[in-house]
Amino acid sequence: AGGLAGGIEICITFPTEYVKTQLQLDEKANPPRYKGIGDCVKQTVRDHGIRGLYRGLSSLLYGSIPKAAVRFGTFEFLSNQMRDEQGRLDSTRSLICGLGAGMAEAVLVVCPMETVKVKFIHDQTSPNPKYRGFFHGVREIVREQGLKGTYQGLTATVLKQGSNQAIRFFVMTSLRNWYKGDNPNKVINPIVTGVFGALAGAASVFGNTPLDVVKTRMQGLEAHKYKNTWDCAYQIMKHEGPLAFYKGTVPRLGRVCLDVAIVFIIYDEVVKFLDKVWKTD
Repeated sequence: AGGLAGGIEICITFPTEYVKTQLQLDEKANPPRYKGIGDCVKQTVRDHGIRGLYRGLSSLLYGSIPKAAVRFGTFEFLSNQMRDEQGRLDSTRSLICGLGAGMAEAVLVVCPMETVKVKFIHDQTSPNPKYRGFFHGVREIVREQGLKGTYQGLTATVLKQGSNQAIRFFVMTSLRNWYKGDNPNKVINPIVTGVFGALAGAASVFGNTPLDVVKTRMQGLEAHKYKNTWDCAYQIMKHEGPLAFYKGTVPRLGRVCLDVAIVFIIYDEVVKFLDKVWKTD
């Protein structure tokens, strides 16, 4: 259910992820290439056509399916150990389960996938792009930098994904428990699930965009400028100021709210369908 939800969602929302990554890579130190979101979209479409907004989609798509599967699988596994006698999961325990789910997806899927995606998008901005496609890009990265070349920014990614899912599942569980009140079997309408998901997504954006900016810089083609995650954060603060930690917030807010809403709706509906057709103990 998680895998299907992740695959469908990324196909819908990828262009906003592309724009967010471009704006985060567009450092103040050099003259900025883009004036804003609209200018980034305009320049990309002018230079590379509409398909330019989908550069790096394949690497994210190949990763989104196992990422969502690991996330929801880990969350369900952990939450099943932590529910009370009535089968309810309180907000604090959902925060811990979400943290575990986020850390698991970061190590197993997200870090290598995001590193490849950021390198792809950054590669397109160079005068002579060298990556011809997903598998060629991965092969070149591993050949040049070894397997650790796909694990750049692991600390920042674990911090980002862990806090991300902790916030999202905490908000989602709190809202669901509030909506259901004293009736744990109350059915939640998909539209209500979508609204709750969007609110959970917005909370996670405001909570951890600074970590997302650091993670993106640590995975870009110029990551060698930084000694480690903390040095990257220090240099951004020193040279660009605190506002730099919120670069790309608006496109990220649009994508994440849509992303989380779609994922939770599809996940819930697929689970309902599987419960009907797949009988288990």
